[in-house]
Formats: sequence, C-alpha cells, structure tokens
Amino acid sequence: MWTLLILAIDAIILYMIVPFVITRILGWGVVSRGNAAKEVAFTFDDGPDPCYTPELLDLLHEHDVKATFFVLGKRAEQFPDLIQRMHREGHQIGIHNYTHTPNWIYSPWTNRRKQVDRTADIVERITGERPILYRPPWGLLNLGDLVFLRRSYRVVLWSVMVGDWKASVSAAQIKHDLLKKIKPGSIIVLHDNGDTPGADREAPLNMITGLEEVLKEISRRGLKSQRVDELLNKEASCIGEARSCVKHHGQINL
Repeated sequence: MWTLLILAIDAIILYMIVPFVITRILGWGVVSRGNAAKEVAFTFDDGPDPCYTPELLDLLHEHDVKATFFVLGKRAEQFPDLIQRMHREGHQIGIHNYTHTPNWIYSPWTNRRKQVDRTADIVERITGERPILYRPPWGLLNLGDLVFLRRSYRVVLWSVMVGDWKASVSAAQIKHDLLKKIKPGSIIVLHDNGDTPGADREAPLNMITGLEEVLKEISRRGLKSQRVDELLNKEASCIGEARSCVKHHGQINL
C-alpha cells in the first residue's frame, strides 16, 4: 500500500512538478521574453470570441499593432472567419490546445495528437499556414511535452500577466499594472475570451478598454509592438511563407 502510494507520488512529481520547475522557474526549453531594445509582444489567449475578438482586432488595427493569438482549436472551428481575419491582417496565430484543459491530465501522445496537432491542422486548413508557436493552457507542460512537442513547436510563455481574466480586475487596474510591468522585450499575455475555466465571461471588455490606453502610452515611450516571431527575430523574413519557414508536419528549425 505505502509502496504504491510512494510510487504514485514519485510519478506525479516526475510527470508534472519537474516540468513546472524546469520551464516556469528555470525557464529552460521555453521562451518567456525577448532581448529586443525597443520592442514588446502582445499575445492573446483562449479565443477567438465572436463578441470580443472583432473589437480587439479593430483596436489593434487602429493602432497599427501586430499581435500573436494563441487560439483554441475548438473555437477556431466554430469561428473560422475570425481566424481568417487575424491572418489577413498580419497577426500571428499560435496554438493553445483544442480545448482549454491542462496537459497534466493527458499522456504526451494523446496531448500532441488530440490537442496540439489537431489545432494546428485546423488553423492550417483555414489560413494555409501551419502554426509553429505553442502555449499550453495555464503554462503547464508535462514531461513528455518537453521531449515531443519541442521537436515541432516553439513553446512560448510570458513575462507579463495582469489577471485580466477576472471581471473584478478593472480597466484602470489593467492599464496601471501593464504600464508598470512592461519593459523592452516583454511578452504580455492577455485574454480575448472569458468562457474558460476560472475566467469571467465579461472580463475581456475591461481588458480591451485598458489596453487602448496602454497602446497609446507605450508608443509615447518609444516602444513598438511586434508579433512574437518578430520579437525573437526567428524566421521573421519568412512571415506568411509557410513552406519556407516550416518543415513538413509543422516542424521548424530551432
């Protein structure tokens, strides 16, 4: 009995806790920020959403900002027109799993096949370009992800987070926290959909309202917002050229 319990605890530590320490604390195997002198990257998780994403895209277009959207495959299937618009307007599309569920509950093979590759297939069918960036829900990877996913995708986390998925966090607070935390090279994570576990449905409205003032201020500070691939100077010259940037089945040169 005790032996089985100890073995189970050891397995949990190896499969879940060790990858958390390696990626979230030590930063190994993932990207959390860039080294740019005057650039930052705004990223948006959990969409697309038919209510908030169009409003967000309008705002980004107004300020000539290119962003990176880590989309859920299930929602991409439901709202392909929004995926097409993101792509058409020059934004980068990354993967945030098919559903917003933690990688810890899947085997590495199940996660890759049913969550990550499945979403990449959906986006590729809609846009003609296969995503090469991946952000796991809640930033949680399992041990197998460190081995299998990194062969084909670049894992991108963040350096700035402000709790914008909660409606109790006001637009003014979001603005204050973002302007306080954003530095050159920052990768900022925000959310354009509130229909995920732990989020509030109306929260993205505060995010968009606060973001509008932030975009004005960072421009005055001399900072420019870029897509993640541009911030990292990774295959930036191949933007939109899927065949020259991506090897077969989504593999990339890292």
